[in-house]
Amino acid sequence: MFNKKVAALLNEQINKEFYSSYLYLDMNNYFEGRGLDGFANWYRIQAMEERDHAMLFYQYMQNNDLKVTLEAIAKPDKVFKVDMDVLKAGLAHEEYVTASINDIYAEAYKAKDFRTMQFLDWFIKEQGEEETNARDLITKMELFGNDPKGLYMLNQELKARVYNAPSLVLD
Repeated sequence: MFNKKVAALLNEQINKEFYSSYLYLDMNNYFEGRGLDGFANWYRIQAMEERDHAMLFYQYMQNNDLKVTLEAIAKPDKVFKVDMDVLKAGLAHEEYVTASINDIYAEAYKAKDFRTMQFLDWFIKEQGEEETNARDLITKMELFGNDPKGLYMLNQELKARVYNAPSLVLD
């Protein structure tokens, strides 16, 4: 039998992951409006990843006979004035998601819910990669973003990103 608090936190994480997808779609919209299709591509792929993360939590709950309650997904409320605002908001959001997943892990640990801890291991590693990617993007923008040629090259680099769906096998 699953710990009720762990189950509730897992369910909340589904909503947080879907919100993340919405937020990244909003960031995609910002860059589409700026004509930076590479940056737009990068955030569109981020949105796809977050949607799939939500579905992994969803499937994990269903596979463990836990009731899933889908809640309303909040509208992104960030207003971006410059490109760097988007990048910094992306990093701050990834840090928020990391903290949320760490909270679930801590509760699972307290409950000796080793199955959930093992499930979360992949997300913990993934969040480390997400934060690194967001920081790297900020660093590149700081180095090259003020130079039109540098911004063009960075945009081209981001345009080459392709989506690779997670390959987790859930039990």
